[in-house]
Amino acid sequence: MPSTFRIPRATPTGLLGRALEAYARRTYGQVPDNAYVLWHHRKALRAVLSFEAKVAKFDALDPHLRTYALLASAGTIGCSWCLDFGYFLAHDEGLDTMKVREVPRWRESEVFSDLERDVMDYAEAMSETPLRVTDAMVAGLVDRLGVPAVVELTQMVALENMRSRFNAAAGLESQGFSDVCELPLATVRR
Repeated sequence: MPSTFRIPRATPTGLLGRALEAYARRTYGQVPDNAYVLWHHRKALRAVLSFEAKVAKFDALDPHLRTYALLASAGTIGCSWCLDFGYFLAHDEGLDTMKVREVPRWRESEVFSDLERDVMDYAEAMSETPLRVTDAMVAGLVDRLGVPAVVELTQMVALENMRSRFNAAAGLESQGFSDVCELPLATVRR
């Protein structure tokens, strides 16, 4: 389903626009729709890209746990664009795509460990309104992951909330990134 672009799609121009499009096509095969929306506000675009580059260097949390958390958060919020792109990144990172496909059904699936389930439960709890994060939930994760990893997990889920809410509000839908991994896109909550 193509994006509806509630915020009009902009056309990147100039040297920065050409550089953005070239980088995106080389890295992802196409320009993400959210770049076309963010192009309307270059300061916001630069801030988002700068922050994304910095958080990409985080390393306290196992990358598989991070991916499962981000997908669980995006599914809870209902961002099909984020799930689509998340599947693509998971495939690119070498995750087991059959396991990734089970994230939206993690409660019924038998492929996840107890820790992975607790991480996805935490991600969903952070992504619901009102929050349903509990002291026991955080304490259990701190015991098994350590404080730095839980801080990173919390920041990454908060960031996915920002991404998912921005993209869903802007009318961005699945763009076909996940076609590369041949995973059917999960149905998002609405």
